[in-house]
Amino acid sequence: MAQPGLPIAALPAWALLNGITFPRVKIANIEGKGFGVVSDGELEPEVPLMTVPNNLVLNVQAVDEYAKEDKNFKQLLDAVGHHSARRDILLFLLVQLVLASKAHQAPVGVSNPWTEYIKFLPKTVLVPTLWTEDERLLLRGTSLESAVNAKMMALTAEFDAVREAASSLPSWNDVLWPYNEEGNSSASLRSWILLDALYRSRVLELPKSGESMVPCIDMINHSTNASAYYDENTKDEVILLPRPDSKVSSGEEVTISYGDAKPAAEMLFSYGFIDPQATVESLVLPLEPFEDDPLEKAKLFAFKDLPKVHVAHNQGSSAVSWNSPFAYLMCVNEEDGLDFRVLQDSEGGRQLRVFWREEDVTDRIGDFETLIQSHEVPTLIKLRVVTVVQERLQQQLERAQSFADLSSLPISDVDSLRDECRQAASLLRSIETGLLEVVIEDLEKERHMLLADENVVAYLGSMETAESELIGEEASNEPEDFS
Repeated sequence: MAQPGLPIAALPAWALLNGITFPRVKIANIEGKGFGVVSDGELEPEVPLMTVPNNLVLNVQAVDEYAKEDKNFKQLLDAVGHHSARRDILLFLLVQLVLASKAHQAPVGVSNPWTEYIKFLPKTVLVPTLWTEDERLLLRGTSLESAVNAKMMALTAEFDAVREAASSLPSWNDVLWPYNEEGNSSASLRSWILLDALYRSRVLELPKSGESMVPCIDMINHSTNASAYYDENTKDEVILLPRPDSKVSSGEEVTISYGDAKPAAEMLFSYGFIDPQATVESLVLPLEPFEDDPLEKAKLFAFKDLPKVHVAHNQGSSAVSWNSPFAYLMCVNEEDGLDFRVLQDSEGGRQLRVFWREEDVTDRIGDFETLIQSHEVPTLIKLRVVTVVQERLQQQLERAQSFADLSSLPISDVDSLRDECRQAASLLRSIETGLLEVVIEDLEKERHMLLADENVVAYLGSMETAESELIGEEASNEPEDFS
């Protein structure tokens, strides 16, 4: 279904009708960015640039209130929703998208301000989930390769689940998915993916209301040197305020910060761009457990979180950091003092408990970096962890470099690739390979220091002696050949 649209010039009238005020700014088209907020006069400290009534803020509470007004939507929400705040909001937006369609004639659904506002939102977002299959191939070898693939699978499964659950409601099933003569459904998977992209790229974390979409304020763009910020006042209105130290002339763009510490991959994944002025580089990679580890399944079950490695580097200093709680759990085993026991709880149930050197550490499963200090040679376990992390980063670096050239990718039509996608993928690869090289070099230095540790040297020496004696014993037990 084609998304209905309204010209941005009609937005002030919609805002006035719904009680939104922005006397000192205006919504305009920003070259290379799409829509944005521009100063339309002198900005005064602590005087709101924009004020949005609470009843227009879209969050899970607003969806629940809408369900009270529309019994048909409540029926749909009870059948399909209540899985997460995000999913409830997407379901609400999907209904508004259908209601806003000129083809909509069904007597279900109650129009509201969002039915019109959704027509002002962009028809695409440059997040990778809305890239073509060929464009997503540009992400091979980056940290987004697996993340985007997983997200696409999750969105498809989510849409299928919503569709299946709604099929039990004939009235909504006919409205949301009536097939026309061309075989196109009214609400498609592409619509669901677009709404997810709009949600991720526009949701704000409000101080009191939590994750919310706020009309008009969600038009504002990001900058490392933001000139404004959003807040909630005593009336629970959402307000846009100028930063005390900001100076914005009439006609200049007003910006907020989407997050100073977000890595390039997260910015591209959620917002569709990478901030070239960001000073902190970071990267998150999945970590696979050892295939031959007999405790692999127990470790994964007890750890609960996804195994990963996080590395970071601040461009303003030479310091790098890395963190991987699961890598420490990976590198300890029964001979070190790790044990898993299935115990009965007070209610008669059975649960898996984790023990480290006879102490129950189930609730500290992510703190083995500290727990290993009770080991006879903690530096030895640290050496194992550093080696594991270094090898994982080296593997990622080699993969990133191997797909740096377009000719190495199975792209069917290079000319069809959008320049924005090519540039974003190239910048992401450059940032991540540079970061990987810096951290790998730092880990190599750390590994050499650990290898020189006297306790590690003594332990490795004792292991070599034991192996030599074992080989000697095996040789002495061999029968003599008298032939």
